[in-house]
Amino acid sequence: MSPIPNHLPTPELQALDAAHHIHPFTDAAALAARGARVIVRGEGVWLTDSEGRRILDGMAGLWCVNLGYGNERLVEAAARQMRELAFYNTFFQTTHPPAVALAAKLAEVAPAGLSHVFFANSGSEANDTNIRLVRHFWAAQGKPEKHVLIARKNAYHGSTMGGASLGGMAPMHAQGGLPIPGIHHIGQPHWYSEGGEMTPEEFGRMRARELEQAIGEIGADRVAAFIAEPVQGAGGVIIPPESYWPEVQAICDAHDILLIADEVVTGFGRTGEWWGSQRFGIRPDIVTTAKGLSSGYLPIGASLIAPHVAGVIAAAGEFNHGYTYSGHPVAAAVALETLAILEEERIVERVRAVTAPYLAQVWGRLADHPLVGAAETCGLMGVIALTPDKARRAAFAAEEGTVGLRCREQSFANDLVMRHVGDRMIIAPPLVIAEAEIDELAARARTTLDQVLDGLTRDGLMVAKG
Repeated sequence: MSPIPNHLPTPELQALDAAHHIHPFTDAAALAARGARVIVRGEGVWLTDSEGRRILDGMAGLWCVNLGYGNERLVEAAARQMRELAFYNTFFQTTHPPAVALAAKLAEVAPAGLSHVFFANSGSEANDTNIRLVRHFWAAQGKPEKHVLIARKNAYHGSTMGGASLGGMAPMHAQGGLPIPGIHHIGQPHWYSEGGEMTPEEFGRMRARELEQAIGEIGADRVAAFIAEPVQGAGGVIIPPESYWPEVQAICDAHDILLIADEVVTGFGRTGEWWGSQRFGIRPDIVTTAKGLSSGYLPIGASLIAPHVAGVIAAAGEFNHGYTYSGHPVAAAVALETLAILEEERIVERVRAVTAPYLAQVWGRLADHPLVGAAETCGLMGVIALTPDKARRAAFAAEEGTVGLRCREQSFANDLVMRHVGDRMIIAPPLVIAEAEIDELAARARTTLDQVLDGLTRDGLMVAKG
């Protein structure tokens, strides 16, 4: 293949990148040794790198490019707004039409009852907002001691100080003095790895009751909120048992605990419903959103807030919190156009009726592979659990992530972006993916599994722990 024109040769780009660019969630020395993959173009569900290789993006960027790459309507929306008003802030009793219109539209499409919006620039910032918001909510009612937030182990809520503290990922907590005070973590509803001999339903109820146990230990008069993703995304596409969320909802209701649904990944059609909360019957007081809000074209996030929470905040006077780019006019204009496209092209309905069932069927066939313990989907999210022993859902004797990393690297070599979380391979392709592209995704995944299995067998790594 001939290189893409109009950029420096790949080795020069890689050298400049290594010299000056600190990448997120990356071992800098390892990256410099091999050189970064340089992506130069995107169209639909396809990426092209600097060497001209065409890559199927099975992760929609980072769970966000729901409408695919190269959507001209989004490009034009940004350009049009830049010409009209490139920037103005929303501080000091000021607003502008894109922020007004987007807040109203989000109130229209939000889960029932969430009629107020606080804008941020990412899911991380929105979750920092949520910490401040719920603590201020209770303090404004004379309950400043009601400040503890309960979250889950292996959850992901961003990488700011507040977001990473809410998240339950040990490697993040090992750096930077995390978590901040007032955050408590309970177990995750991960039946495949942690359910033992319990049925999924029994395990779901057990993990939900850990919330009630934590509330009892901390004291309901000290717990402000519980935050969780409807489906854990970065934790490995962990789809909770159906028994889990109804129990959690009942516990929050019984103890007067605010429920925050982090829908940064699951919002805007990813689960086959507009919201993961709708898919699992959750009635949140606050929803965190970002990513798909603008299809990843510009940074924007938001907290969607119920009237009973927003009313207390409004009555308490000035809320001393905000960001320079809260409700940025260009980002808001692109988000509005994203929502218009989702509605006009009935993309969420197509995911629900066509592509999600088709992915479930095609992806589910990977469960017959000798290396796969489970192949599951929820909407257009998918996971395959890698194992040396299907019957026992066993982990590998090798350090966790060894096999997953091999699989990810082989996937990249096969021009398919899959992500690994430990020894789980996950996908979340753009919502506009076609059935033929789902076939191609699954075919490349199977080829990858075959190649990885051959390598593990050759190297003596198909060995179970214990």
